[in-house]
Amino acid sequence: MYPVVPAEYSNWRDEQRAWRESCVLFDQSHHMVNVYIEGPDALKLVTHLGFNSFSKFPVDRAKQLAPCGYSGHVIGDGILFHLEENRLVFVGRAPAASWILFHAETGGYDVKTEKDDRSPSNPGGKPVIRSCYRYQIQGPNAWQVIEKLNGGPVAEIKFFNMGAIQIAGQKVRALRHGMAGAPGLEIWGPYEEREEIRARIVEAGKEFGIVQVGARAYATNTLESGWIPSPLPAVYTGEKMKAYRQWLPAASYEGTGSLGGSFYSSNIEDYYMTPYELGYGSFVKFDHDFIGREALEKIASQPQRKKVTFAWNKSDVMKVFESLFETGDIYKFIDLPLSNYTSASYDKVLIRGKMAGLSMFSGYSYNERSMLSLGVVEPDVEIGTEVTLVWGEEGGGSKKTTVERHKQLEIRAVVSPVPYSKVVRETYHEGWRSH
Repeated sequence: MYPVVPAEYSNWRDEQRAWRESCVLFDQSHHMVNVYIEGPDALKLVTHLGFNSFSKFPVDRAKQLAPCGYSGHVIGDGILFHLEENRLVFVGRAPAASWILFHAETGGYDVKTEKDDRSPSNPGGKPVIRSCYRYQIQGPNAWQVIEKLNGGPVAEIKFFNMGAIQIAGQKVRALRHGMAGAPGLEIWGPYEEREEIRARIVEAGKEFGIVQVGARAYATNTLESGWIPSPLPAVYTGEKMKAYRQWLPAASYEGTGSLGGSFYSSNIEDYYMTPYELGYGSFVKFDHDFIGREALEKIASQPQRKKVTFAWNKSDVMKVFESLFETGDIYKFIDLPLSNYTSASYDKVLIRGKMAGLSMFSGYSYNERSMLSLGVVEPDVEIGTEVTLVWGEEGGGSKKTTVERHKQLEIRAVVSPVPYSKVVRETYHEGWRSH
């Protein structure tokens, strides 16, 4: 669930279409954790946790942080902002945030941390208060909206660098970003100013076709742009990880998350992912000591599974919906536009009956008129290969509340590039999405 933000402002089809054709406003104020890190050892801490290099990470720069455990498998990821000297903020999902907090508390670092947890999925009528609002203005018309808000041209901000723009006479910090495949900005400021800033953006964007994106459509953007957001955190095994497992609360994401899909293994490590499999391979730098370095040095020399998009066969997808209107077997429901029904999804991908990969994040793209999923395939599987994706769970389905009784169905799919969108693939800044 994506909390607080309305499911739809208009309808999810038009909201998806807008990030390709005009301009969108993403509200990221509620679904991510903010971890503020302050003190002389702030950079030392994140350098020890990150496999990417921090040799050049000045103030007003941001970077992807996807820390690994000792086995070299990814725990989680998010964006790290260098706000000012000795002050950082990590913005992302719970697993990486918890890993940072654990080491800040137990590693002997001279830092102070503050956790601003994601908003509750069900606030129960209580007010929701965050440390800041966080919006993104994205799409082909985004820069026109940004310049109108600023009252004129904006000084150049390089990719993943920070700068500032003026909104309603206020200086607002901004990160150059591009989730929709065109230059855009992520902006943030005091939470109490969120409604005024939102209203100004919407008003400025009217003539450029701005559309506010709700929670239903928001997560599906990654199907076109290529980020796998929810691999299983690699924390459940290993003696070196035991202290961390004991530190984690029983009610944590790691303790309460669900695992689902057609892939079953008695070895939970079969669900772990390396940075190379998730497309972060170009970020791995052995110019510093970090947790997981020894394991990654060995992994780096081996053949790597690769991240791909699976484009599902239309006729096979239609069988799922047809089963809702016929007597007999019911196949696992495909929810639209986002089709995940567990915290971490793993569906089998087969070639001639043999395992060839995993499908891990699925949904529908109105822009591509296709069911798509992100996942990994074996190194020798080429783009354009037809594979079989097994949709649904074994034995009629697990006892998760999101799983109805159903029969598995084999769905044909074509192994396709990441990012899938031709627009994003040809215009997005070269990096982890496009490697």
